Amino acid sequence: MNVKDFNYKLPQQLIAQVPIKNRDESRLMVLNKKTKTIEHKQFKDIINYLQPGDCLVRNNTKVLPARLYGKKETGANVEFLLLNRIEGDIWETIVRPGNKLHPGTKVIFGDGILKAEILEVLEGGTRKVKFEYNGIFNEILDKIGLMPLPPYIHEELKEKDRYQTVYAKYNGSAAAPTAGLHFTPELFKALEKKGVEIANVTLHVGIGTFRPVKVEKVEEHHMHSEHFYIKQEDADKINSAKKNKKRIIAIGTTSCRVLETVADEITGMVRAVEDNTQIFIYPGYKFKCIDGLITNFHLPESTLLMLVSALAGKDFIMKAYNEAVKEKYRFFSFGDAMFIN
Repeated sequence: MNVKDFNYKLPQQLIAQVPIKNRDESRLMVLNKKTKTIEHKQFKDIINYLQPGDCLVRNNTKVLPARLYGKKETGANVEFLLLNRIEGDIWETIVRPGNKLHPGTKVIFGDGILKAEILEVLEGGTRKVKFEYNGIFNEILDKIGLMPLPPYIHEELKEKDRYQTVYAKYNGSAAAPTAGLHFTPELFKALEKKGVEIANVTLHVGIGTFRPVKVEKVEEHHMHSEHFYIKQEDADKINSAKKNKKRIIAIGTTSCRVLETVADEITGMVRAVEDNTQIFIYPGYKFKCIDGLITNFHLPESTLLMLVSALAGKDFIMKAYNEAVKEKYRFFSFGDAMFIN
């Protein structure tokens, strides 16, 4: 398969720059993968498409305010983006300007409440960085860090919590699992009242999610690795729904990737586990666990567009995306949603 087969024309003005005022009032495109029909709804209408006993699986990772602006000892401005904690106070970090930040360089952030020293240059040009501070690291990040918004968003985010899901719990992501941004506490209460089961997984989204596919053939792409875990109580909820022949619906591609990584090849049952995943889902893949997916609209030629094409069929997905452009849906992280069922 060619990567170019997953291209579509997207006018720049359809890339959402700011979140909609009310989370659950974004638009919802509903795709029926069996009948190949498309409906246009509002996100809060999702409740009408979910049945008692269905299990919604959400990713409760929390985005770190991981973009830091500081100064070298010379006074020169620098920018850090925290990628992942290696151990203790040592982090893998993207730094700018890269050619000026060599091992031994020291940087100060937020009037000195956070200090950093570059230890070494890692493969791919990222840096191993050691931080020094007094107090609690996450509290310092909350005070001086900015949300690491995707490169296609150019507007300033007025409220930090709008790039977090309402159920975000465990710090560790460099990007939000954006399909979950449409849900409100009230919508979850209504779903639970209807008898829909809610289960959690945790996958810390890496910056690799924004890296473009650079090969021509889909099969040659090397997928980035991301850390995840499932607790026993959540595995039990998912497996109970499976046993009762109820649907497993993933909120977002990250939840989908966790479930498909750990699901049994034959039964589709999952287990409580902590691991890393590099699963790459593209057309031809046979889903073992999920029956449906709530997701946003993805970038042309991206691995996420390939994943939804594997679930609903490439031709149907490309038709839906072209219709979304025609109907002026809002695209990407702060954009509208799609429900594939």
